[in-house]
Order: sequence, then C-alpha cells, then structure tokens
Amino acid sequence: MKLIYPWVYNQPGDLFYVLSPDPKAAMKKAMKTVKLVEAAGGLVQHEDGTHLFIYRNEKWDLPKGKLEKGEKTKIAAVREVEEECGIKVAKREDKICKTYHMYEWRGKIVLKKTHWYYMKHKGKAKLVPQIEEGITAVRFFNREQVAAIITNTYPSIIDVLEVSELIKERELPL
Repeated sequence: MKLIYPWVYNQPGDLFYVLSPDPKAAMKKAMKTVKLVEAAGGLVQHEDGTHLFIYRNEKWDLPKGKLEKGEKTKIAAVREVEEECGIKVAKREDKICKTYHMYEWRGKIVLKKTHWYYMKHKGKAKLVPQIEEGITAVRFFNREQVAAIITNTYPSIIDVLEVSELIKERELPL
C-alpha cells in the first residue's frame, strides 16, 4: 500500500490517511465524489534569505487563495500573496508542488487543490495582514525559525516546506 496524503478534515488537527495500492486511481475516484476548489499560493523568499508566513486561524500558514474564474494559477498565486500580505512580489519563479486537503463547507465535503510557487521579494515593505481573510500577522522567518513553525501549521504546508527543502523530511505517524 502507498500513502496518498494525510488530509485535514473539518477541523485543523483532525487528520485521516488514505492508503491505496494505486494512489492516482484512488485520487481520481475521490475527486469525482466531492467538490473541487482550486487555489494558488506562494513561498516567498526575501533577498535576505528569510521566508514569508501568515498567521490565520491560530496557525502559521503560507499565503494562498482561490482562483478567480478563468484565472491562471501562476497569476492567482502572486495576486493572493500580494493581497494577503501587503507586499509586492518581485518575481514569481518555478512551481514547487501541488497539495490537497479536505474540509467541510456548508454541509458538503470540499477537496482543495493548491498550486504552490516560489517567489522573491526585495526591499523593505510594511507587511499588512488581510484582516478580512482572518489573517492577524505576517512575518518573515529565517531557516532556524521555520523549523519551529511546523509544530503549529497544517500537513499540506509541511509538504511545501519539505519539497522546497526548508525543512528535512518528517516521519509519518503510521
């Protein structure tokens, strides 16, 4: 059996794992049974080497949001970072990965697929959290501080940090 993904369900911290001999086929089947929402976001590195994080719903997170109708993921990712953090992205770079998580919204199960991109930021900026989106803080963290963030974030964010090599591989609880 192969692990598909530890998915967040309903409340942060409520995790379940899906095991399958064919994860791609299982994922295709699951996607037919739930509403799919596409989102995009970014891992922003400042020229001093620090990385941008937001604090939303009592968890550290990366800026991301839903795609607008007809919007490309790479455009949405930059727009969401700029809106949620009050910064100007200097450069959008390569795609990092895609993550998936599930949650309940208005009595229905939603599968959110998020496209993640590397981004660069230069200069000084007044970080402005988008309060109407539940963001209460925006901060840059150095590599050593990022390791502490994983104790209070979501599994999908840890995946992005692993793929981008900001943190080392973690053990799965199985």
